[in-house]
Amino acid sequence: MFTSPSTADPALLRQAFSGFPCGVAALSAVVDDEPTVLVASSFTVGVSQVPPLVMFAVQHTSTTWPKLADAPSIGVSILGERHESVTRQLASRDKSVRFIGVDTMVSDSGSVFLEGAPIWLDCSVEHTYPAGDHDIVVLRVNGLLSDFTHSPLVWHRSSFAKLSA
Repeated sequence: MFTSPSTADPALLRQAFSGFPCGVAALSAVVDDEPTVLVASSFTVGVSQVPPLVMFAVQHTSTTWPKLADAPSIGVSILGERHESVTRQLASRDKSVRFIGVDTMVSDSGSVFLEGAPIWLDCSVEHTYPAGDHDIVVLRVNGLLSDFTHSPLVWHRSSFAKLSA
């Protein structure tokens, strides 16, 4: 029958959660004159259209989110297939290597966007809610740009996958 998530092996729970494919987003801004990025596979669009809201979950142990959380504007780049090779680099624990060789665009508000991303969302923090060992962060979309000639990057079963027609 069912296994209780509270008593299940954490690896089993993680494996079950990985069976749900999701997009990958890079949330980035200039903080203290340095580009700062957090990669999220928990990013969700369509939370609300009026007002336009999106959300993601971030672990309490993140050392990047506390820096980004206070940025007046955060760039969300929905990553495309061409970003597969740099996504792990962007998520590296070594923050000094995250942007090496990565083409970006910085807006006047300090949002950082990855070149070639199918969707750019210029956002600000609307709400933060505690949720177990994570926080759920709701972002207000203040601007957007879409390029539907690029396919999104998908995270499934703990690896990157591509959509097919």
